[in-house]
Amino acid sequence: MDKQRLTTALLVFICGGLAAAFFLNRNHGSVVAEDDSSQFVMLTDAVPDAILEIRYYGTYNFVGKRIDGYEEPTALLTRAAADSLRAVSDDVREQGYRLKIYDAYRPQKGVNHFVRWSKAVVDTLMKRYFYPDLQKSVLFPQEYIMERSGHTRGSTVDLTLFDMQTEKELDMGGTFDWFGPESHPDFCGNPETGEYTGDNSKSPTGRSITEEQFQNRMILRRAMLRHGFRALDTEWWHFTLNEEPFPDTYFTFPVRNLDD
Repeated sequence: MDKQRLTTALLVFICGGLAAAFFLNRNHGSVVAEDDSSQFVMLTDAVPDAILEIRYYGTYNFVGKRIDGYEEPTALLTRAAADSLRAVSDDVREQGYRLKIYDAYRPQKGVNHFVRWSKAVVDTLMKRYFYPDLQKSVLFPQEYIMERSGHTRGSTVDLTLFDMQTEKELDMGGTFDWFGPESHPDFCGNPETGEYTGDNSKSPTGRSITEEQFQNRMILRRAMLRHGFRALDTEWWHFTLNEEPFPDTYFTFPVRNLDD
């Protein structure tokens, strides 16, 4: 084994028939790669009426291809995150909505796929749909794409709301995985107070969202925060369980039916 691989892979051991590897990364400290899915559940077992649109299993995503590690169009979460999401579902159902899931647990193999794609700057197949205002070359340096993702720890979910009255997604004023300030929860308003300001000065091309679209984002945000999730300041659809059970573990098993 060469010196670089020796530095990266400090120790590999077998415990209970399951392999775990420790890595040292100057940005993230020591983390553990783990292939054990025993503490995960199928999201729809916890939230039976959730609608799944697993974007990385299909081709309508910012890469334009199925992402490595997504073997079936399903969603997985840690047991703790799934239980809290069930409480969110009960909450929003009383308001006339259902949860629609774009992504949940993401294997490290999928994250690695994103990183490779971000460095292939000539591949801009889906630019007009997801990052029309940006050059692809900035996506990795500006951390739209990163080597580590909270999704890989198993307690993060990307989602929106489905309006049961109109039988359509609630209008959030922007698509999932749009790269730009228009996706920030504070775009055109203050998410802490719920006040719509209409300030679109962060948009490089003068894009905006309406007060109704901003308030729709707030319906989702408030429900998630009420039930133990925290928001991300760059994506209105992204939430992580506050008390996530594996804060330093990056899982490697593929996304597929756990009963298989």
